Amino acid sequence: MKSIVIHAAKDLRIEEQDADNPGPGEVQIKLATGGICGSDLHYFNHGGFGPVRLKEPMILGHEVSGHITALGNGVSGLSVGQLVAVSPSRPCGNCRFCNEGRHNQCLNMRFYGSAMPFPHIQGAFRQVLVADAAQCGPADGLSTGEAAMAEPLSVCLHAARQAGEMIGKSVLVTGCGPIGILCILAARRAGADFIVATDLSPFTLQMAKTAGADLTLNMAEDPQGLDRFTPEKGTFDILFECSGAAPALTAGISAMRPGGTIVQLGLGGDMSLPMMAITAKELELKGSFRFHEEFFSAVSLMQKGLIDVKPFITQTLPLDDAVSAFEIAGDRSQAVKAQIAFA
Repeated sequence: MKSIVIHAAKDLRIEEQDADNPGPGEVQIKLATGGICGSDLHYFNHGGFGPVRLKEPMILGHEVSGHITALGNGVSGLSVGQLVAVSPSRPCGNCRFCNEGRHNQCLNMRFYGSAMPFPHIQGAFRQVLVADAAQCGPADGLSTGEAAMAEPLSVCLHAARQAGEMIGKSVLVTGCGPIGILCILAARRAGADFIVATDLSPFTLQMAKTAGADLTLNMAEDPQGLDRFTPEKGTFDILFECSGAAPALTAGISAMRPGGTIVQLGLGGDMSLPMMAITAKELELKGSFRFHEEFFSAVSLMQKGLIDVKPFITQTLPLDDAVSAFEIAGDRSQAVKAQIAFA
C-alpha cells in the first residue's frame, strides 16, 4: 500500500509499506478520503510546532474515511463495504483522566499522526488502515469527503461545549480557516444569534459568509474593524479564537463584554495576554483541545442534514499529487479544506 510520510519540513514522500490485517475487535479499512489539517501543515512546512518536533519519519493524517474490507473477530454492528468515519482519538481508557471521562486528556493517547510522543504515533494517510471498531462511525448516506470532515467538526463541537450556553448570544470568531468556519456552523446550530468573523483573507471571509456569519471583517484592510464593538465595555458574549495569533486574541478581548467566555482553539505557540482587561472584565479563558465523544455527534449531525460541510471542501486531489495538495491546503486565497482521494 502507499502511505504519505513526512521526513522533515518540505520533505513529504509517498512510500510503499505493508498493509496490516485486523485483529480481534479491529476492522480493516480501504481509505477513501483524507483531509489535510493545520497540524499536518505545521509538520509539512516547519517540521513541527512549538516544542513538538519530528524525530523520525511519520505517516501524516487524522481526518479520514473509508470502506470496511475485513472484520476482526468479535466485531459486530459494522459490515464489509460500509462507509465509516474513523476517529483518530484512541485513549487508553485506564488512566486517571480517562476514568474521569476526560478522554481527550488521556495520559497514554495514541492520536493518529502525532509527534508529541516518541516513538511517534503513525497517522492514517495510508491506503489500508486497521482501526479499532470503536473508532468507526457508520457514515451511511454521506459522501466520503463529508465523512472525513467529522474530525474537524468534532473539534468545533467540543469547543462549543467549552463555551457553554449559546442561545441568543453574540459570538466572535477570529480566524476563518477550517476550524473557524466550522465553529460558525457549530455556534449557529447551538443557537447563537449574532456571529461576527474576522480574518485577513477575502476568500476565507467569503466562506465565513457562506457558513452563516452575520458580519465579516478583513483585519488586514481595517485593523480597527472591531472598534465598533468596544464601547460600553464590549459586545460579544463568546470568542472562538481560531487563528493562534496574539493580535487576533487581543483585539477580540477588547470587544468582549464583561463576564464573557474566551475559547482558545488556535495553536500558534505561547503569547502575551492583556491580563488587566481579562481581570477587569471578569472574562473566562478556556482552552479547547481535540475531542472524544463529539466525533459520533458530528457524524450524526451531518447525516441528519443539520450541519452541511460540503461547501467548505474546496479541493480534492489524488494521492499521487499529495505534495500539491499540501501546498494548496496552506493557501488561504483558495482553500478552506483540501482533501486527498486515496481510492
